[in-house]
Amino acid sequence: MIPENSASAVRPRPVVGVSLKLYFGLARTRAWLAEVAALRDALTALPRPVDLFVLPAFPALCDARELLAGTGIGHGAQDVHWAESGAWTGAVSAGMLAETGARYVEIGHAERRRHFGETDETVAAKTRAATRAGLIPVVCAGERRADGLADAIGETLTQIRAALSGAAPGSEIVIAYEPVSAIGAREPAPAHHVRAVAEAIRGALRDHDVRGRLIYGGTAGPGTYTALAGAVDGLFLGRLAHDTEGLRKVVEEIAAG
Repeated sequence: MIPENSASAVRPRPVVGVSLKLYFGLARTRAWLAEVAALRDALTALPRPVDLFVLPAFPALCDARELLAGTGIGHGAQDVHWAESGAWTGAVSAGMLAETGARYVEIGHAERRRHFGETDETVAAKTRAATRAGLIPVVCAGERRADGLADAIGETLTQIRAALSGAAPGSEIVIAYEPVSAIGAREPAPAHHVRAVAEAIRGALRDHDVRGRLIYGGTAGPGTYTALAGAVDGLFLGRLAHDTEGLRKVVEEIAAG
């Protein structure tokens, strides 16, 4: 259970997510999921619990359910449609994802906005569908250009408030702050910048009836969580986690933080 977002609340349990995007084929995804499952003992031995979830491509969701069973590691999808059924060729509903055992679903990533034309309205509709189906939306948000802190906060909060407007009351949600300029870059966004935006995001979460956690993505890796000094509840990883040793190091750093 995640505490309510209030100034007096205990900080939520740390969480680490991994999105595989379209880097792996199905066989490689299965092998990677087996490697992640083998982290179970390391997760059990952590000084404090850290939630871990992974987001493979749609065809691997049933493999994830099988290979991660009994490990405590969650899985989910990288996208969802807003409709539960109907003439939506190629779409996958939130209910269908839940049937695969998925618990999380990524919504509104910058690449979905750029390449597939997703908007704040799309993200709100998908968030609504996900929370109604009992899934945890991992809502991605972040400024498109590095135009200064005030603009970054304004653009990011516009995205987040739109998404939260679609969330079912009392639902669980993860916000992944990812400034677009930091996605796939050599270095994460400056720590002081992330801390300032994170503080604003937490204010938005307090204004809505949700149980929220905040993670940072955008070239995150070992040392990122420590540099952010408690500003976020965890990290959203990409290619660094292709090597599960790197994933283990990040989880252990967060557990010790």
